[in-house]
Amino acid sequence: MQAGRHPLSRNEILRLHGILIEDTRFVRAGLRPDGVFLGERDHTGDPLPEFIGARPEDLPELMRCLIEANDRMRSDGLDPVLQATATAFGFVYIHPFQDGNGRVHRCLIHHVLAERGFTPPGMVFPVSAVMLERIDTYRKILQNHSAPLMPFIDWRPTPDRNVVVLKETADLYRYFDCTAAAEFLYACVQRTVEQDLPREIDYLQRHDEALRRIMDTVEMPDRLVEDLVILIRQNNGKLAQRRRKREFAALTDEEVAAIESIVQEVFEGFADHSASERSP
Repeated sequence: MQAGRHPLSRNEILRLHGILIEDTRFVRAGLRPDGVFLGERDHTGDPLPEFIGARPEDLPELMRCLIEANDRMRSDGLDPVLQATATAFGFVYIHPFQDGNGRVHRCLIHHVLAERGFTPPGMVFPVSAVMLERIDTYRKILQNHSAPLMPFIDWRPTPDRNVVVLKETADLYRYFDCTAAAEFLYACVQRTVEQDLPREIDYLQRHDEALRRIMDTVEMPDRLVEDLVILIRQNNGKLAQRRRKREFAALTDEEVAAIESIVQEVFEGFADHSASERSP
């Protein structure tokens, strides 16, 4: 888990971007050297933007100011969710990368909340999953920010069917109203705290009990026991025969039956839709 590990800086954001975008064959690493837009294209392939990111020449200064603002919010003790909103949504409105801005944006929410001690250390706080479940509201908030700005951005298409901004626009990205975004993030955090986090804690408690009881039954490497629990849960409480004959061939039929019984008993009553999410 990378969130909150290091203080937020331009280099840290670049590092997080590099982790999230491993294959850079088609995406330039670092701040983009050209324009960026979101939207459709016309029949000739020319852009029909709904959103245009900050000019590339403004990116270093805007990123510097974003990080300084984040530092001031942290040192002044601003509510962590408000800080996460201002920093993460400020970042995605600047849109400093050619690709991966949305993923880094959600990563920054986790980063700020973890750094401020809002989220439990060492535990996944699945607020970004809740955000994506509410994708229509999430998208509307982004659109309601960008749509009013578009009449103030003079641009033209480039020969490579990108966009170039013709006049100064930095202030459009430096100052913004994040009320709706904050309300949205608070709602997602509330859902996470009241529903998803208790469920995650319940899973971890059951998982740890299953590991302990299996290890009391058969002495095995930790990783194999972890795999067993996941595979049995994924297969409705039974170890698949192809797995049984391959990596778990050393287990006796009695041991397999005992392990299956442990997993079934420990996870009885727990919703199974998370099992695939924890697949190795």
